[in-house]
Amino acid sequence: MILGAVVLLSAGLRLTWAEILESLQRNRLGWVLPVNFILVPAMVLGAVRLFHIPTNLAAGMVILAAAPFAPVVPVFTRMARADLALASALTGLFPFLAAFLTPVICQLSLKPLLGASALKFSFGSILIVLVSTITLPLALGVVFRHCWPLLGRCLLKPVEIISEAAGSISLIFVTVVEFQTIRQTGGKALFVMVLLSELSFFAGYLLSGPTRAARFVIGVGTANRNIALALLVAVESFPGTPIVAAVVANGLLLIGLGLLHVGLWRWFKPARAGA
Repeated sequence: MILGAVVLLSAGLRLTWAEILESLQRNRLGWVLPVNFILVPAMVLGAVRLFHIPTNLAAGMVILAAAPFAPVVPVFTRMARADLALASALTGLFPFLAAFLTPVICQLSLKPLLGASALKFSFGSILIVLVSTITLPLALGVVFRHCWPLLGRCLLKPVEIISEAAGSISLIFVTVVEFQTIRQTGGKALFVMVLLSELSFFAGYLLSGPTRAARFVIGVGTANRNIALALLVAVESFPGTPIVAAVVANGLLLIGLGLLHVGLWRWFKPARAGA
């Protein structure tokens, strides 16, 4: 979470309040919330039942589906040279909704899978964790850019280098440590995870706009769920169970697919000049 805060601080250092507000005003955002909080969890719940995914894996996938807009979205957006202001604005705003909606959606979605098993969560503690590690670092970066532009420019490159290096090392480390968990997930479950991720991406992409850069942001944000938030719910409610490992395995797969989307976007970008 500390690493995520540093990454988001670097995103904020590139933006001004005017850029963020202008990006929110010129994009059609009416579908963003229902797609992320209703459509994606419903698709995942339907798919795990249709494909008969084992209960623990299915529960981990459902919990992750209820946790939208990962903090890594601004990083992917900057790498793709898309709409960073929109990505940062939505990533900073989603915690205020997710802190209350994610536990409720998890409770409703897990009931068909786990029966009467009750979730354990605190709306207040989830909100504090999300805001302090996502919203505040982004806002702090924008404040530095606005109030102390020279200092902000001086901090930008070192913070980006540190965040990118630490992020790469952390991703490699977690992937190596959790490799057996991913391998044991099984081919069918991995296929379903990939399928759902791509369906989520295209749902976000097609139901947003008006520019392709904005569509990319919504698509990547819809496909990449918040692993930290999902783990908060899973660890609190199902400590020491395979459900926690399922969240990690699915989350790592989503990050890999997100990087693939960034690569494809950059590869085909010349064909979309001026979009």
